Amino acid sequence: MPQVKAIIGLGNPGGDYAETRHNAGAWLVEILARQAGTELRPEKKFLGLYAKVRLDGQELHLLEPTTFMNRSGAAVAALCQFYKIAPEELLVAHDELDIPPGAARYKQGGGHGGHNGLRDIISALGNDKGFHRLRIGIGHPGDSRQVTHYVLGRPGKAELGAIGGAIGECLATLPLAVAGDWARAMSRLHSFKG
Repeated sequence: MPQVKAIIGLGNPGGDYAETRHNAGAWLVEILARQAGTELRPEKKFLGLYAKVRLDGQELHLLEPTTFMNRSGAAVAALCQFYKIAPEELLVAHDELDIPPGAARYKQGGGHGGHNGLRDIISALGNDKGFHRLRIGIGHPGDSRQVTHYVLGRPGKAELGAIGGAIGECLATLPLAVAGDWARAMSRLHSFKG
């Protein structure tokens, strides 16, 4: 299986959105950059914040698109074209309504599940759905009519702690995932209960 060459953290740009549930994927990439001793910097050609890091000796491209969520695909496609990265070499970190706070799951391929960031990335990659996803649980408001307000809302203290715990476990399993050892990465992450 191809190794992961880039990790994309989805979110919306700007201070108004920085602490909202929809930015859980962006939080992961920001923390990963900090742990690697660097920070994400604006990169116009990738329509986002970018850094190159090493994780267990492997070079990784980190990208947080600064387009809005529903336009994430252009940033991902620009990065892939510039560095010749295939969809199956991507790991896209995003918030997931169908998973409770304190849990996260790896997945390869599949549809967008109503997530506008994934929908736009799939479209921008020529309908190739083969990229890996890191689904960070934020829970569901219980009513589909409240989803937009919910994902653009800030989590409470306990919920934020649970999401942070899951992100910490995601970061601990990333070296396995990036090296292509998906079975071990999934086994550890999927058994985590934050």
